[in-house]
Amino acid sequence: MLRKRSPLFICGAFIFVAWNVILIFVLMRRPSTQGSLDSPDELGNTGDRARGGQFGNIMNEVMLVANAFEAEIESQKKILLQIQSHWSVWENKGDVTAAKPKSQAEHSAPVVIPILVIACNRVTVKRCLDKLIEHRPSAELYPIIVSQDCGHTETSDVIASYGSHLTHIKQPDLSDIPVPPQHKKFQGYYKISRHYRWAFNQVFNTFSYSTVVVVEDDLEVTFTDLWAEIEPKWPASFWDDWMRHPDQRRDRSCIRPEISRTLTFGRKGVSLGQFYDKYLRFIKLNTEFVPFTKMDLSYLEKKQYDESFEKEVYGAPVVTVEDLQSGKLSGSGPFRVQYSSPDSFKTMARNLGVMDDLKSGVPRAGYRGVVSFLLRGKRVYLAPPAGWSQYDPSWS
Repeated sequence: MLRKRSPLFICGAFIFVAWNVILIFVLMRRPSTQGSLDSPDELGNTGDRARGGQFGNIMNEVMLVANAFEAEIESQKKILLQIQSHWSVWENKGDVTAAKPKSQAEHSAPVVIPILVIACNRVTVKRCLDKLIEHRPSAELYPIIVSQDCGHTETSDVIASYGSHLTHIKQPDLSDIPVPPQHKKFQGYYKISRHYRWAFNQVFNTFSYSTVVVVEDDLEVTFTDLWAEIEPKWPASFWDDWMRHPDQRRDRSCIRPEISRTLTFGRKGVSLGQFYDKYLRFIKLNTEFVPFTKMDLSYLEKKQYDESFEKEVYGAPVVTVEDLQSGKLSGSGPFRVQYSSPDSFKTMARNLGVMDDLKSGVPRAGYRGVVSFLLRGKRVYLAPPAGWSQYDPSWS
């Protein structure tokens, strides 16, 4: 279905035709200038004064009509701008079924997506900022906002040294947070949660962006609608664990490339290097550009992907951890290792070198309970039994 012509175009055409008709009418009725010069004695007669008065009335009417048309076209411009600004929203919600013409797509305003860098007391934030500035396609479309907590002077100086290349904001409340006695050692996690809440409010409510990419030791993406949903119930601590709870997750999942686009290089932090030495320092960054925006990603639509995913996972032969460790399995897989309880998951994960933590039943990097990984060049699925339907929040 083709889109209707722009209201601005139709209005402009109508005004052009109408104005020319009025102009021709006025010129036809206008007294001869040459005649007036040749007969100066007739200028004072009553008939000419009447005609002059009629001409003046016509011009007044023309001006009134022109003013009305001008006001109308301004109104149409405003309406058109509103339609253009909300076009992408309607398209995403499925309210618009027609494709935008190529010429309109080429001239539509690009979306600005800021990069929010969460910083505290690591001067090594410089490595992160250098890479972001080096690889972002456009400073205008991807402005960098660094939100700093902790009040660490050396880190603040590093961030400030980038000048106009970024925006530096500072979380103002550096006080300790009252915590339960048993959580005293987790004070840092409470401060992180406070910082994230403040930073998100700055991005969405102060700077009025609709989408943000968050970079700390990893990368996340969030949107205005999601923030409006979760901000009122934002937790005092452990916000990333809280996000995996069914009340927040609501059966939603993140689409991500399997080969990481982010790398953590800091052992120092509130987790005291809990996972760094065993897992995180081995992260391998992607080195090949992939033009995702030019690819057909329809296979990632949930219904289609789930059918294909379950077929591959549960069509794979079941093997044991010992089979995988022995190196006797031939071929590149896939192979399936099946767990049936939180304890069996943790045991198998540890033996296979996979992170073993569960939050509200959700394994780290898991989808539908399945953790996919490569072991000695073989694709392996650490999976629950076939027929899985939902996570068990008691598995934590």
